[in-house]
Parts: sequence; C-alpha cells; structure tokens
Amino acid sequence: MPLSPPILPVQPLRRSQRHHSPPRALRDYVCNQVTSPKPTLPSSSSPTTGTRYPLCNFLSYHRYSPQHRSFVATISQDIEPCSYTEAASLPQWHNAMQSELAALEVNQTWSLTSLPPDKTAIGCRWIYKIKRHSDGTIERHKARLVAKGYTQLEGIDFHDTFSPTAKMITVRCLLALAPTQNWSLHQLDVHNAFLHGDLHEKIYMCPPPGLQRQGENLVCRLNNSLYGLKQASHQWFAKFSTAIQVAGYVQSKADYSLFTCCNGKSFIALLIYVDDILITSNDLKAISTLKNFLHSRFHIKDLGDLKYFLGIEVSRSKKGISIS
Repeated sequence: MPLSPPILPVQPLRRSQRHHSPPRALRDYVCNQVTSPKPTLPSSSSPTTGTRYPLCNFLSYHRYSPQHRSFVATISQDIEPCSYTEAASLPQWHNAMQSELAALEVNQTWSLTSLPPDKTAIGCRWIYKIKRHSDGTIERHKARLVAKGYTQLEGIDFHDTFSPTAKMITVRCLLALAPTQNWSLHQLDVHNAFLHGDLHEKIYMCPPPGLQRQGENLVCRLNNSLYGLKQASHQWFAKFSTAIQVAGYVQSKADYSLFTCCNGKSFIALLIYVDDILITSNDLKAISTLKNFLHSRFHIKDLGDLKYFLGIEVSRSKKGISIS
C-alpha cells in the first residue's frame, strides 16, 4: 500500500506578497481605487433598491479635473426608464410617448380591430433613450415603440428581411472625390424611417401600453411597417429605392445603396445607410431639388454640411477633408 504524501503546513503570505503596486503600464489608469467600504451582501429581510454593487464603490474620480467631475455627475443624474410604469410617472417621458403615438397615428401605422381566431397577436414594448448634443447637454427624450419581432413566424408574418447598407469603401471614395472635385457635401436624416415601409403580410399586434382602453378587447392591425419587425429594414429600403429611382436616379451595381444622376454637366450622388443620407454634387441647385423631393415623400431632417456620418467626424478646410 503506497504511502500518502506528507501534508505540509500552509505558510501565511507576508504583507509585501499580499499587496502589490500596479504595473507601470497601468499607473495612468484608475485601478482598484476603493472610495468606500466594501459592500456586504444584503440580508433577506431588508429590501434592496438600485444597483447591488455600484461602480462608485470601486472606482474613484480623483484623477479627473473638477470640471470633468461636474460633467460626469450631471449626466449620471439622468436615468433612462426600463419600463412603461417607470416612464409614465415622469412628465418628459410621458410627453415623448405621446409624441411617438401621434407620429404613428399620422402615419396610419395601424387600425384597431378584433383578432381573427386563426391569428396570434405579437407583443410590443417601449424603448427609452436620451439623445444628447456633442457637448453632453440633452437634445430630447426619445421614446420608441418597438414590436417584438422575435415572435414572428417565417413564411406567415414575414418573408424577405435582407436590406443592403452602404459599404465603407464607397463612403471613403465619396469623401476623397468631394475635395478633389470641389463638390459640396450634405447630410440628411430620415425621421422614423422604418414607419414608411409597406407591409404585404397581415400582422396583428397587441395595443401598446398607454393606448389600451378598459373594457376593449381589440388589437392593432398593422398597415405600415414598425420598428422591431423582421421585414422593417427590407421594406423601408424597397420604398426608398423605388421613390428615388422614379426621380431619375440610377442604382449602382457595385453598391446598391449608391444612387447617381447625371444631367448635362450636373452630377449628384446619394448614399444611404439605413436612415442616414449622404449627398455630394457639383450643383447646389440639384441638391436643393433633391432635398425638396425627398421631403415631399418622407419626413426629412436637413443636417446641412456633413459633420458626422456613421460615427466618423468630418472636418473640411481649404486643404481638404480630415476624418476621425
């Protein structure tokens, strides 16, 4: 019978072995700077509210300037609701939801009706987001109604879902051509782009929170597309590409998101990425005509000269274009 190895006593670590200073590469970062006692597990009898282990117990802002600390404290006070019940009690979010419902009503997105016995209504929910300016100030409180498209059945509730998006090489080519040819660069944004898509399937949705009336057992028959549907992006691009080609624009075979139009010496190119539109041309009158046409078909927000596109900051000068 083999002998078991002897059990050696465990030597306790010295203080110098238990605590090490951070490596040189990490000394410029805030690492393990505890500013309050270590949190303890709450007892089962005491109620818990908020975050169980807040980051403020483990991170410190002592390296930041007073101005930056004030900025972080200001934006941290604004909380995006996680549920309709939480948002309905706040005036700014209640107004945002009413604005979204008004836009859906103007667009005739649905009509209230009884649910057929052979159909199943999909659910929906509210999504809340605080939109900010580049300096961190609040631009607006945005509430968007989103359908629970993951409950849709393929072949019954949707068929095609693919929608092309602009290639980055196309964006870079346009940004390279604009300064060399002295073309103008403009940017547009489509308000509620997915709501413009047409639906070819019969889709029923449960009434959104805030629209349900007591005693009524009705559902929403969707007439137009809605955010969250599987086919929403496909239907929006089909609607846009059809409209722009009616105006005389030609769709590129190399990038389906690129549309061009030549009229004599006038040339204009339009690139679309979901709801962001980039326009470049050597004719300012052609750009104005295009903007008026798009605004007559869709709700377009003119952002003026190109500043930001797909997370890229664009700065133009006499020497050319710088991107970051």
